Amino acid sequence: MEHPDPRTADLGFARVDLDRAARTGDPEVVYGAGKTPEQVVEILRTLHQRHPDRAVLATRLAPEAQAAVADALGAAVDPVSRTATLGSPPTPRGTVAVVSAGTSDLPVAAEAAVAVRVHGAAVDLVTDVGVSGLHRLLGVRDRLEAADCLVVVAGMEGALPSVVGGLTGVPLVAVPTSIGYGASFDGLAALLAMLNSCAPGVTVVNIDNGYGAGVHAARVARQSVTR
Repeated sequence: MEHPDPRTADLGFARVDLDRAARTGDPEVVYGAGKTPEQVVEILRTLHQRHPDRAVLATRLAPEAQAAVADALGAAVDPVSRTATLGSPPTPRGTVAVVSAGTSDLPVAAEAAVAVRVHGAAVDLVTDVGVSGLHRLLGVRDRLEAADCLVVVAGMEGALPSVVGGLTGVPLVAVPTSIGYGASFDGLAALLAMLNSCAPGVTVVNIDNGYGAGVHAARVARQSVTR
């Protein structure tokens, strides 16, 4: 007779990884795209039952799924980032400055900010400081220097991370967004610009991947404080 693996919760439609926090320090996160509202509710409930002492997160939620987790679980929903958080975030260690080039980039920046908080670091959100008005960025340089890690979010030509990387030596993860006109190719132009940055130390995640950038930055910030 096969014995169930206590590290996994088999819900029939999903095999939830209950052991991830023990392996990596952070619980599994629900990627909501393509899941029904009911599936999101059940996975998030299962993760919260396993980790009642800290927040669990669902990302890329359609409005129907946002409403479902709020009604069924009392989760805190952020419609801008399309996320839901259930439980209290950990006590923050270190600070991540999340910097967005334009207001149109804010949904991706907001996803990064939520991910940073859930994964245990504080957030300083700096918005609308794109390179077309460089004085705006120079005006917040002290906030960039004060952070333990930077998440820099930009669409269009994706120049902002290179500029920020030339102003400060703080660890930096760049996030290209799909914002831009036709020749931006849904973020490909920004992605290639960031991958080809002449500023040293710029690390790049995939297009619109605010979540991945937030996790990376939170881990950098946490270790910056503890070491």
